Amino acid sequence: MTTPSRRRFVAGTFTVGAAGLLGAGMSPVPAAAATTGGHRGPGVTGGGADITPGDPRYEVLATRGRNKRFTARPAAFRVATTTEEVVRAVGEAARSGQRVAVRSGGHCYENFVGDPAVRLVIDLGDMNAVAYDPRMRAVMIESGARLMDVYRRLYDTWGVTLPGGASATVGIGGHVAGGGYGALSRRFGVAADHVYAVEVVVADAAGRARAVVATREPEDPHRDLWWAHTGGGGGNFGVVTRYWFRSPGATGDDPAHLLPRPPAEILSSAVIFPREGMDRAAMRRLVGDFGRWHERNSGAGSPYTGLYGGLVLLSRLRENDPGHSAVSFTHVDAGLPDAERLLERYVTAVTEGVGVTPYVPGTVRVPWFTATTQLTEAQDAEKGRQKIKSAYLRRSLTDRQIDALFTHLDSADHGSEAASVSLQSYGGRINTVGSSATATAHRDAVVNVIFMNTWQDPDADAENIGWLRRMYQDVFATTGGVPVPGRGGADGCYINYPDLDMADPEWNTSGVPWHRLYYKDNYARLQRIKAVWDPRQVFGHDLGVRPV
Repeated sequence: MTTPSRRRFVAGTFTVGAAGLLGAGMSPVPAAAATTGGHRGPGVTGGGADITPGDPRYEVLATRGRNKRFTARPAAFRVATTTEEVVRAVGEAARSGQRVAVRSGGHCYENFVGDPAVRLVIDLGDMNAVAYDPRMRAVMIESGARLMDVYRRLYDTWGVTLPGGASATVGIGGHVAGGGYGALSRRFGVAADHVYAVEVVVADAAGRARAVVATREPEDPHRDLWWAHTGGGGGNFGVVTRYWFRSPGATGDDPAHLLPRPPAEILSSAVIFPREGMDRAAMRRLVGDFGRWHERNSGAGSPYTGLYGGLVLLSRLRENDPGHSAVSFTHVDAGLPDAERLLERYVTAVTEGVGVTPYVPGTVRVPWFTATTQLTEAQDAEKGRQKIKSAYLRRSLTDRQIDALFTHLDSADHGSEAASVSLQSYGGRINTVGSSATATAHRDAVVNVIFMNTWQDPDADAENIGWLRRMYQDVFATTGGVPVPGRGGADGCYINYPDLDMADPEWNTSGVPWHRLYYKDNYARLQRIKAVWDPRQVFGHDLGVRPV
């Protein structure tokens, strides 16, 4: 059966490579007026009480996570609605020696929340307010707010946005803590670049919990805690209950001028390549063209910073193959000078010489919010059991690497109709920030690659995970099976796409530790911050920051 996202390929509307991601003693700053409404979590409301097995709400919470490979079954869930409830939950857990995990959107690709060692899961899905805070001169967003709701509220209320990801239901708490990038990042940087302050519930050595607000102000004695939440990953230091966003350099107190203003309209196009004729030589040219274009056009001064493109390479299906091997999609700011010409040149550059006649549905001009909605619909189409891997690239994949992609994508040694490799635009404004200015260390990549497989049958786990592992290992065979920073044109991995294989010597034979792949030279500072703010090791997971 053709999956929803593949139907979008046929219609020519598939537009995303989604598969295819505080001062001590200070009182929490209260949410200000101008709060916009938020949804409540599906099927459960909180109030700070424990929800334990036997309560009919428990099963709803246990199965809320998006990756159906994992089910969280802690001793209790705590559905929080206020910072004070989170403080109480963390304090009780710390004093009793319980491991705590936190969940906002439930999109983790590994079993960090469902780990049997976790005894309490704090669910922030009901904490989803968006407000302008005049005391901070910043927009406050609670951690449980989901990306599409955030985009809608920011845009409808003030005409602004954040340069975050494309999945509608990802919670902003974990997304921003890991950096957060998306279609506007080449122009505006990653989402974490716009964090002014963060409120984190932490526990001290005596098990006392408190809410701490840390800002990026140089004189803030707790600035390190802010820094750790600009790319240090979720679940490491405490529970983020809310962020305040104000772009660096923004002045005044009008929220309409404190965050990026998105384009009014987007030119959107897609180029769909049939499977017929897509041999190794054609795949080499197509993937190579995409990478080389990004090598040439990812500087901060490039006229193409207003362009976001992706190339989705599709696996061969066992049955009902719609006949597509790849989809190139593009979003361009329609307000750019010669926007149509820029788009035409880009499409020509990344498809030239492939030798396969593609289907080109045509270019459409749509409002920015409509284009954003289409991105989220495509990204969220695939649901089920999932495994994901990632890689930052400083330059194009080599012919040998592309051949490895071709071999595995063309094979039938997996059972999924939703397996793909997606190359997505990176660079631009992202790379104007120093690698140590925030915890987001990957500041010289030009492409981000997502290797993803989604399937439904639990009995097919080994088959589908094994296929993805073998492909990834072969692509990076010359660097020990992983994208080692500074070797072979690679620059490591994205922490919001966690992959336990990076810490497994069976799959990472490079001799380079997992934390260098995700954090590069920033890991030592994260370790020091961990030791200060989580001395009892209340928080942690299998790819968590370890204290010094």
